[in-house]
Amino acid sequence: MSQTVNPFLSPSSLPYQLPPFQEIREEHYVPAFEQGMAEHLAEIAAIADDPEPPTFENTIEALERSGRLLDRVSTVFFNQASSDTTPGVQEIQKDITPKLSKHADAIHLNPRLFARIRAVQTADDEQQWLLDRYLTDFTRAGAILGEDEQARLRELNEELSTLATTFQQNLLADTNARAVLVEDAAELDGLSPDAVQGLQETAKERGLDAGYLITLVLPTGQPALAELTHRALRERIHKASTGRGAENAELITRIARLREERARLLGYANHAEYVLADQTAGTTQAVSEMLDRLVPPAVANARKEQSDLEELAGHAIQPWDWSFYTEKVRKARYDIDSARMRPYFELNSVLERGVFYAAQRLYGLTFREREDLQGYHSDVRVFEVFNEDGSPLGLFLGDFFARASKRGGAWMNSLVKQSALDGTRPVVVNNLNIVKGEPTLLTFDEVNTMFHEFGHALHGLFSDVRFPRFSGTAVPRDFVEYPSQVNEMWATDPEILANYARHYETGEPMPRELVDRMLESQKFNQGFATVEYLAATLLDWAWHTTYTGGDAEEFEAEALRTAGVDLPAVPPRYRSTYFAHIWSSGYSAGYYSYIWSEVLDADTVEWFKENGGLLRENGDRFRQRLLSKGGSVEALTAFRDFRGRDPQIEPLLARRGLL
Repeated sequence: MSQTVNPFLSPSSLPYQLPPFQEIREEHYVPAFEQGMAEHLAEIAAIADDPEPPTFENTIEALERSGRLLDRVSTVFFNQASSDTTPGVQEIQKDITPKLSKHADAIHLNPRLFARIRAVQTADDEQQWLLDRYLTDFTRAGAILGEDEQARLRELNEELSTLATTFQQNLLADTNARAVLVEDAAELDGLSPDAVQGLQETAKERGLDAGYLITLVLPTGQPALAELTHRALRERIHKASTGRGAENAELITRIARLREERARLLGYANHAEYVLADQTAGTTQAVSEMLDRLVPPAVANARKEQSDLEELAGHAIQPWDWSFYTEKVRKARYDIDSARMRPYFELNSVLERGVFYAAQRLYGLTFREREDLQGYHSDVRVFEVFNEDGSPLGLFLGDFFARASKRGGAWMNSLVKQSALDGTRPVVVNNLNIVKGEPTLLTFDEVNTMFHEFGHALHGLFSDVRFPRFSGTAVPRDFVEYPSQVNEMWATDPEILANYARHYETGEPMPRELVDRMLESQKFNQGFATVEYLAATLLDWAWHTTYTGGDAEEFEAEALRTAGVDLPAVPPRYRSTYFAHIWSSGYSAGYYSYIWSEVLDADTVEWFKENGGLLRENGDRFRQRLLSKGGSVEALTAFRDFRGRDPQIEPLLARRGLL
């Protein structure tokens, strides 16, 4: 195919440089990757071999301008690999991932380039911060190692990139394969009629002639367990969930050993120490101290909750029982019925009258659906976003529905990064995994996830930086979840909730007494919620601080026992073999980030409450002092500028009932 028709070879002419998805074919990817890497290396060589003395403009700014073709194809390709993969895309991914690892090493381990970066001097604060980030990036990538050590580092990086891809593809295939087929509708007692219909439609979409297909979400806990009365089916679903990824067991032990070797090569005691050196936490000791403080009260709360559930059930509580009996207690204590609430959480209402409305009230944003613009899948909706004065801000893409070609979980991607250097405005996408229905009714957890992911989207949309390296969510991993967790607060704000929580048939608002009971129940079951999260966090921590070899399942069991979170009825949110966050999604030795960020989040929620809540001036302060900064300032400096002081942990402890 002629290169002139490859849509990646020039910037998109669509609004906001939205990728021209309707023109992109699988056969475009490999030629664009190959040409993109070649062009990028040529640009790097020109910088490294420039006869002029190194300056910020001819070295650092030139690096910021380089690799545009490779950025375009990489962004689109890896978005598709996560959101709508195909066998062809998976084959390309297996081939291209190690090549991209080699490409990155070729840049970071270029001695002439590193020498120029080290020689640059500037008196400008923003330029100095960017220069510091480049020096840190190159040093952490092995630029100061000797030739033999760099050769081994290249081998490690290449193999690790291949293993991460294999893990991701294995998990997607196994998650699809382990979906639970129910032939007798009577076993679905407890589910609402629309939920049963959705399972039947899912079975048809997967090519099954009959039955009801319960697909699996990424975490251990499956939503249907809260409502199904058929205990044997609940057990079957739970075991399908926790059995995922058996073929990944040897693979993850290999990843853990290679990561430790790489960390030691770079001068760190283990992979966790390597990761933490460039995070806001700073040290493994700081994270360990926080986790140690949280575990005892959380476990005590979970044990008390288990005792209450067993008294109600009249038998020992198994993992597949917890959600079911929790719902019974919730109903008895708060008169809350999750199935009764779902008709008030219709997807379009939650999105437009909830998520978008909150952004309009707090930040003055407006949204206009652009049906003339296409996403990468027919499910994707495209919205143009405007500031209060009518000026254009960017594009928001929503991809809300589950499908066999999409990985589990929920996430945000930047398809186009905001940058004053490039003159680009942001294009961001949110991915969720909601089962499509007619209508699509959400659980409150799914409502909360929609607000959470839109918090990431706002972080990208509000970016106002000069250099692409700092755009949007380009902040430390243990800071990136903070703005998204703050945005969750608006899901239960009285004004916002009253606006979107309306019955999908009658339009009537959720009854006030039901709203009050739902809000009152928010702290309920926090022992379980905290322990399942901490168990996963401590597994991640153990893999990256103490693992030296041995069977994956045995190591997991011992790690949970050692950490004091081995409660049989409260399994980790992710078991090791399907813990995608830490093996293929960039959260290795970083799953603690959610609770670390929640310290900042809970403290920020207190600030909003103290200052009047849903006010435009509050939104402007949060946007201008923190969200717009991206990575252009040190993360905790931005927090202090917004909050007026260092973060305090007490609001988090109160929120989770740990005081």
